[in-house]
Amino acid sequence: MKVTPLKLKGASLLEPVVHGDNRGFFMESYNEQTMHTLGITLNFIQDNHSLSAEVGVLRGLHYQLNPKAQTKLIRVLSGVIYDVIVDVRRNSPTFGQWVGVILSEHNKRQLLVPKGFAHGFCTLVPNTQVLYKVDEYYSPEHDRGIQWNDPALGIDWPISNPILSDKDQRHPSLKDAELNFG
Repeated sequence: MKVTPLKLKGASLLEPVVHGDNRGFFMESYNEQTMHTLGITLNFIQDNHSLSAEVGVLRGLHYQLNPKAQTKLIRVLSGVIYDVIVDVRRNSPTFGQWVGVILSEHNKRQLLVPKGFAHGFCTLVPNTQVLYKVDEYYSPEHDRGIQWNDPALGIDWPISNPILSDKDQRHPSLKDAELNFG
C-alpha cells in the first residue's frame, strides 16, 4: 500500500496494490498488519455504507466532538466523489484549511481522515456507494457539522446547487461551530 501524506497533518491518501486481469481485480482494502507497518495504528470498530442516488448529493461537513471524535477511512465502492476534509483543530497551523480529492471505484484510493477534521463529499455520478470505517461509534450527542459553503473556508466544490439533507442545510459556519479539538 502506498501512503501519501496530505498538506493537513495526519491526513493521508492510501492507494492499495490492485491485482487485475481479464476477470477483474483483487485488492486488500484493509489489512491491520500492513497498516501498522505503515505507522497507522487504529482500531476500527464500525463500518458505514451510504448510497447517493443522484449526482450532486452533498453529505457534510460532519465531525464528532471529543471524547467521541472519529478517525475515518473512506473509500468508494461504486461511482465517484469529490471528498473534502477541513482541519478544525484550533491550535493547528492549518486550522480552517481544507483539502479535496477524487475518490472513485476506478482509482480505488482511500482517504484517512484523523480526529479533529470535518468531512464531507459530493457525488459526481449517480448511484455512488461510499464505505468508511470509523474508530468510534456514532454518538448523536457529539454529532456536529459545518456549513458546506462557508465563505471563510472557500471550498471549491464541483457543484453550486447540491442536494442536501435537512440537517446539512442547518450547520453553522466554522466561526460559530462548536469545536473542542486542541
